Amino acid sequence: MNKRVIGFDLARALAIFGMVIVNFKIAMKAETGNALLMSFAGLFEGRASALFVILAGIGVTFITNKARSSSDRSFILKTRLLIVKRGALLIVVGLVFTPIWEADILHFYGFYFLIAAAIFTVNDKTLLCLSALIMVLFPALMLLFNYDQNWNWETLTYENIWSVDGMIRHILFNGFHPVFPWSAFLFFGMWLGRLDLSQVFLRRKLFFGSVIILLITEGSFYLIRAIIGADGTLGMTSEEVTLLFSTSIIPPLPQYIISAGSSAVISLVTCLSISDRYSKSSIIQWLSQTGKMSLTLYIAHVIIGMGVLESLGMLENQTINVSLFNALVFCFFGIIFSVTWIRFFNIGPLEWLFRKIGR
Repeated sequence: MNKRVIGFDLARALAIFGMVIVNFKIAMKAETGNALLMSFAGLFEGRASALFVILAGIGVTFITNKARSSSDRSFILKTRLLIVKRGALLIVVGLVFTPIWEADILHFYGFYFLIAAAIFTVNDKTLLCLSALIMVLFPALMLLFNYDQNWNWETLTYENIWSVDGMIRHILFNGFHPVFPWSAFLFFGMWLGRLDLSQVFLRRKLFFGSVIILLITEGSFYLIRAIIGADGTLGMTSEEVTLLFSTSIIPPLPQYIISAGSSAVISLVTCLSISDRYSKSSIIQWLSQTGKMSLTLYIAHVIIGMGVLESLGMLENQTINVSLFNALVFCFFGIIFSVTWIRFFNIGPLEWLFRKIGR
């Protein structure tokens, strides 16, 4: 059990580092610089956050395991209320945080949790079906509603977010991490959490299966973009071809969900395997302790990290070289802070507050 926990915390550290790299790039408007570094940073776009949500789903399963196997309705209700309380807390904290960092993911988490509170008792097959259903509903919503509404793509800002219509659209459909389809990651994570990931054979099966799915998805849609974009058979512009057949995070079409989900499983299984083999390594211990502080570090990378950059006048037109360097500096100090904090406390400051209020 301890090895599994170390592996999950290692994956959380990887996810938070990836989000720091991506968010610093966005905040510093780093669109120029070394091509290789630009490609490296691009690997984390929409992938680190997907891993983060899947890990949250696994966490929900761990919290609800006893209730799922119980026939005590009062205990099941108590567990539902616990998830609802934590979801509501994430919504409040996230919405307060949104004016500071518009790309906040916490308030979206909260809404995923509210749905999870209602469905955590369903069987494994139903959980996977719900995840797939949410994923495929998104293209249907794009046919019914204007995905571009309220977006300023030049500045990557969401306008009218505090209006009733804007907030509903933002949360459910076209925000940075909307319920449709992003909650599919959480439900998939809940399903993963029900598997015995301590089994080496199962981990290998998940790993190689995910690699195959990732390669097929990326390869297929690369060919589709190349073929349709080359001859204009469907009368579509190159921008329309890229929009509809890319595997990028915007818009989060099914091929993105499948690709990012596969990447997340590969990363997670790799972290579990590494933690098994090198559980006593100091580096693995330090990184797992950093993963325990993921919520604290998420808030800190905006409040402290971007706050310092803003005070230095570095949030405008920086190169990827500068952006990546600053992201790595923050991650380095994040590790030092986490290791030092965990020496005296068992849990991060915001993690402790979250559990205290949401229990």
